[in-house]
Amino acid sequence: MTDVNASFPIRYIDPVYRPPSEAESLILPVTDGCSWNKCSFCEMYKAPQKKFRARDEAETMATLRRCGERFGSGIRRVFLADGDALVLPTRRLLGILGAIREHLPAVHRVSSYCLPRNLRRKSVSELKELADAGLTMAYVGAESGDDEVLNRVQKGETYASSCAALDKLQQAGIKRSVMILNGLGGRTLSQRHAENSARLVNATQPEYLSTLVLNFPLGEQRFRGQFPDWQPCSQIELFIEMEMFISALTLSRTVFRSDHASNRLVLKGTLGAEKPRLQSEIRAAIAAPEAARLRPLRTMSPQGL
Repeated sequence: MTDVNASFPIRYIDPVYRPPSEAESLILPVTDGCSWNKCSFCEMYKAPQKKFRARDEAETMATLRRCGERFGSGIRRVFLADGDALVLPTRRLLGILGAIREHLPAVHRVSSYCLPRNLRRKSVSELKELADAGLTMAYVGAESGDDEVLNRVQKGETYASSCAALDKLQQAGIKRSVMILNGLGGRTLSQRHAENSARLVNATQPEYLSTLVLNFPLGEQRFRGQFPDWQPCSQIELFIEMEMFISALTLSRTVFRSDHASNRLVLKGTLGAEKPRLQSEIRAAIAAPEAARLRPLRTMSPQGL
């Protein structure tokens, strides 16, 4: 558990993760851990203290009251942690969103991670209630749009389940930030991973899209247990996969970011307006990697947040 001053209003259990774009947000734990927690590439919630559980409702409400007393109108954004707050019943989530409005009235954005599986039991009308109550954005780690890749990494999702969840969120008016893992299929499945991931993104037209690079801060043993023939892509092969992915996209107004610390080539733009420029930057890195401005190689959690 995080060692903080006893007067601090939030009880954190280490490690705590959040998307890069939530750096300025209040991180509010409403669950601990991840309700699925079987993805073979993810090490985020494997520590024993991060075993999945919903936070006690009374504790969450008391936390928000103390945050209001401590921070007042200084909080503008709230991120609901841990791995998938949307697993909670709609009633619980509406209560949390109502308490945020009451105790942190300056908040204009509330977001959460979202596993597609957790929306199967939520209707569009329920999600619309959550949007009207203040839920602004959901971060969906799709990882891939290819069913074979998803099966090999024990994602517990399919192209169809990811597509259905993203469509539900769109119909409810909740913005979607989709993440794809560059290199997840290895050399053998690289092309189909790129093409089918693009197919998923094209079908759902998310407001935000990001790519991270697969890496293993705690080693590859668990990953290879389910994907024994996986062969890592070289840096050039990762660029080639990225070029295939970007080239296959037919987006209109999606903000794209590939600037996480795991990405050696930083890419930023709006798709599709800036697609030709992004393609040119990737192709230049493929043709002359020694001339490209690449970041030093770093190892982080695949969600790396």
